[in-house]
Amino acid sequence: MKPLPDFDLPAGNREVRLRRRPQGVPLRTDFELAERPLEPLPAGRLRIRNLYLSVDPVQRGWAADPAATAIGATMPSLAVGIVIESRCDDFREGDIVYGRFGWQIYCDAAPADVFSRRRDPTLPLSLYAGVLGMPGVTAYLALADLAATRPGDLVLVSTAAGAVGSVVGQLLRNAGARPIGIAGDDEKVRRCVSQFGYESAFNYKTALLADAFAAAAPEGFSLYFDSVGGPILDLAIRHMARFGRIIQCGTAATASWTPPPSGLRNEREILMRRLSWTGFVIFDHLARFDAAVTALEAMVAGGTLRHDEELLVGLAAAPGALEHLFAGANHGKLLIDITRADSAP
Repeated sequence: MKPLPDFDLPAGNREVRLRRRPQGVPLRTDFELAERPLEPLPAGRLRIRNLYLSVDPVQRGWAADPAATAIGATMPSLAVGIVIESRCDDFREGDIVYGRFGWQIYCDAAPADVFSRRRDPTLPLSLYAGVLGMPGVTAYLALADLAATRPGDLVLVSTAAGAVGSVVGQLLRNAGARPIGIAGDDEKVRRCVSQFGYESAFNYKTALLADAFAAAAPEGFSLYFDSVGGPILDLAIRHMARFGRIIQCGTAATASWTPPPSGLRNEREILMRRLSWTGFVIFDHLARFDAAVTALEAMVAGGTLRHDEELLVGLAAAPGALEHLFAGANHGKLLIDITRADSAP
């Protein structure tokens, strides 16, 4: 596959706007498609023709937060695109960029919106929104900063076949740890073991997780890399080894934080097991993003980091994409291919 796909340049912009505030997971009916003309590009901005739009759990929070997304605004998203016009000294036409560009054909972005840039990529561009984008960089930096694993450590990972978890498993295995995965169906469990470096994995919908955790780690897990929270976290925390660590990268199991939900009280487990529990948000580490992408590129090119992706086609596929994601129906990093602006879903 050649790195730069064929793409068109329509005369006007098409975008997905937030039509109403979602209640929980954003639904197709919470969005609407709209068109608007292209205006002259202001100084200090760059015009990007988006090619691959990302679909990420963080968008549920962006859609729910009036401070992040106003009703009628373009739905925020990460995306991979190509600079087609630049009024910034540091960017030139033809640069491949990844950043916060929104669910739309064109984005007039500020330099601060760009997370990574490549001038002559040799890998498929869609990867820069997945294994070489926020998911891969999250896995890479969170483990580097917070994991402190040793060879042989048993590590539990939620959403283990997902865009972040699939990278976490491989990085842990390459470091000599023993990752144990949690996934949402039997096919994802199979891929965890056959592709993503996991020693074993469990389908949380069918397995008795308490028994599975106890059998996998009789002395407890030294690390839990969690992207879901909720009941699985409540259970996992009771199977942590003393002085274990929890890396919290997401809370996908909780549909809404208004009002804040209450559940099991975990502070006794934190105290008696002497656990460390640290949140990791990739947007705190953007200064290190490009360097992490370079390291991950070498792994992908060298065949030591595998990846899966699922491509929806056409901007009209975007409104239903988050439903698809939160239902666990995707297999691999979920993206929307808009290289042809008039493509139908």
